[in-house]
Amino acid sequence: MRPSGMLRKHRMYRGLFDRGMWFFSIYQEIQLESVAVNVTIQDFVADVESKLFFRNKQQVSEEIMFIFPVDPDTVVYTFYATMGDTRIEAMLWDKEEAQKLHKATSGMENLRYLQDQPDIWGPVFACFLGTLPPNRDVAINLCYIQELPLHTDGAALFCWSRYLLPQHMRFNWQISEDEILENLHFRICLQSACGVSHVDINSSHTPLQYTAPDQTSAEVSLKSTPWHFDDLQLLVYYKGPHNLSAVVESRDPKAAPGSLLGDPVVMVTLKPSIPEVVPSTGQLGEFLFLIDCSLFQDAQNTLLFLLKSLPVGCYFNIYSFGATFKAFYPQSVEYTQESMDNAVRRLSSICPDLGGCDLLGLLKSIYSTPLLHEHPRQLFIFIQRKISSEEEAIMAEVHRYRDDQRCFCFPVNSCDSFKLCQAISLETKGECVCIHSKLDMTSEAVKCLQQALKPLASEISLHWDLPPGLEVTMIRKAPESIFQGHQSIIYAQIHGQAQDPEADVAAVTLKYLVGSQSFDYTLRFSLLPSADDRLPVHRMAMMHLLWKLSRDGTSRSEKDIWQNAVTFSLSLGVQSPFTSSIAVRMELMDTWHHDSLPLDSPMLLPPSHNLVPCQLLWCGFRPVWFNSTKFWMVQKFQFCLEMLHPKASDAVVLTKLSSPRKEQESPPEELVMEEPPPFHISWDWKISPLSTRLCDFSSLRAVVALQKANGSWDLTSALTSALRLSKAEVKGQRPSKHVKPTAWATVLALVWLHRYKWRVSWSELLEAKSCRWLRDQTEIHLDECLEAANSLLGCLVEPISFRM
Repeated sequence: MRPSGMLRKHRMYRGLFDRGMWFFSIYQEIQLESVAVNVTIQDFVADVESKLFFRNKQQVSEEIMFIFPVDPDTVVYTFYATMGDTRIEAMLWDKEEAQKLHKATSGMENLRYLQDQPDIWGPVFACFLGTLPPNRDVAINLCYIQELPLHTDGAALFCWSRYLLPQHMRFNWQISEDEILENLHFRICLQSACGVSHVDINSSHTPLQYTAPDQTSAEVSLKSTPWHFDDLQLLVYYKGPHNLSAVVESRDPKAAPGSLLGDPVVMVTLKPSIPEVVPSTGQLGEFLFLIDCSLFQDAQNTLLFLLKSLPVGCYFNIYSFGATFKAFYPQSVEYTQESMDNAVRRLSSICPDLGGCDLLGLLKSIYSTPLLHEHPRQLFIFIQRKISSEEEAIMAEVHRYRDDQRCFCFPVNSCDSFKLCQAISLETKGECVCIHSKLDMTSEAVKCLQQALKPLASEISLHWDLPPGLEVTMIRKAPESIFQGHQSIIYAQIHGQAQDPEADVAAVTLKYLVGSQSFDYTLRFSLLPSADDRLPVHRMAMMHLLWKLSRDGTSRSEKDIWQNAVTFSLSLGVQSPFTSSIAVRMELMDTWHHDSLPLDSPMLLPPSHNLVPCQLLWCGFRPVWFNSTKFWMVQKFQFCLEMLHPKASDAVVLTKLSSPRKEQESPPEELVMEEPPPFHISWDWKISPLSTRLCDFSSLRAVVALQKANGSWDLTSALTSALRLSKAEVKGQRPSKHVKPTAWATVLALVWLHRYKWRVSWSELLEAKSCRWLRDQTEIHLDECLEAANSLLGCLVEPISFRM
């Protein structure tokens, strides 16, 4: 996550944390003395109101700046700082007017300095607060709302950075509990129509106190900061079924009925129940592999295993990108024997390109192609080079289509695009894995493919049952699919007048498919809305509406829509592509002017109000490595299994092994890439002596290259050679003439692969595909084949090993 908090030039604490956490740089000289935080959590949306008190302990004045990360699920709607008799408050203006103010504001170079910091990356809200004199205080008031992520066990996860908790109380055994509570006011209110079950907090806290007889609301407060300098983590568990939940928020009484603020808004959280195993594969997906051309040698080995592991019936395509990008096919093609053979043969056409890195152009091209019905799109991005100054544009594209895709990113080592890859993965609920070697690349990519092939909820739809006279207008629609372990939050405006004033119950039904199975769940919810003056649900709905208007290409030529968007943004303090921030410094005696300022007339500021640098920025970065248990383990594993440089011999082995039959040698006419020359890239890897003893990778590649798209193997001399067997041995051990050669070859290959399963996990998908093929065959005499294969290969594999 990006840094947030107090930044001082030349001295900055460094670190990197997970989604939902802040980074806060703080020094002994500028100390966080106390905090007062009130958090209200409704289902999976948190409304945070915080006040942070800092003091300059130094004997000299310090320039300070407040920064706060603003991801797509967070909205900062209130910020002001108080230093003595001065108050600095952030305000929103029409974007063009704000840009004029920025030009007239002195000190904007402080924000440009911030953009060059190596530890800050992505969009941040930043406000330069000026100089804090010695032994003086500054009070920061910050209010924001955010959608909370779903924890693996189904709980709502709320995080608060350890840097935003008083540090002087840590490891101070002499401090009393009363002194702690005097400086730490942290209250959490929980609300859910399903009922609050319990909470799990990594800190000492008061018992959970229910504030409603039906246990739909509760409160808990912290009694101390977390131990071991940990971030505060709160897990909220709700009662009842976890497929659907709804929150209805009342209208703003000051707004006109029929407008977004003038009508109630309902927030519905969708968490489909998805079985781990389904009888039918059903929706298989669209798999797109994006390869940085600078990885052309290493990636070919990984692509072989990925291509061979795909299920028949899915769609796929391969793209290479450098200064330009190329696609194997104009659009994704169905995975068949012919398309797989053709793709494997064309892998050698990925040529080195040490020029630019046009990932942005490639993503725009992919997103411009329509989605395939019942085939969710998943991207595998392998990258080694830095994206030249296009991070913001890339993230804008990824955010625009985040509900239509999932991205798995594989940055090589600590490359310059590591943080960008992290952001892409988090935005699309995918995964980012840092790659340290060729062996690591293949292993991690196949693991992610296993995750991508898990069952998912598709063809999602919502059906509303409202009292006569009421209707709903969707603000954020439900996605077409939701992956296992994920959720989606949608918003809808309820408008109209109920014919029966006493009708206060509605229902919503969630319908979806998992494979060929259909599921539906109905939730009845009260239309009696919760009253909250801060309107958190309306603010989140407003954010999604404004982003939708921006994505739809609303321009100033559409004056009515543009003006409405600006009005919406200003009315709730929700920053959008139509507005921008500017801060005003004023004396406390003049704060009455704040309510009298016209929203669209920033030039009418009184003389006592001075403009202060304050803006939502995109910050670049330089690579920063960090300590992590996960990466420490990877590095230790690499010590044992380190891949070295490729050899130059046996250059054409793979092409000969995996080449299609003669009638399939001519490629389809729609191929984008030119027909590649004969294969000149070595597929053989030099590996350390320890790795050689663990597994014969050359034979493993050869066996995998011979597997057919349906999971079977043909009984050929190439296969017997790869298995290190003679034709006579294979023919002599064949159980009977009734066993088809293909079935016998498949069992042989499966037993051979299973021998290395404990050493190399890459073959699991290949084995699963082969087992499915065997189960569909008749008269395979599995017991006889297994006994013969075990005898021939010196193995002890039971039928249960293949779940057969």
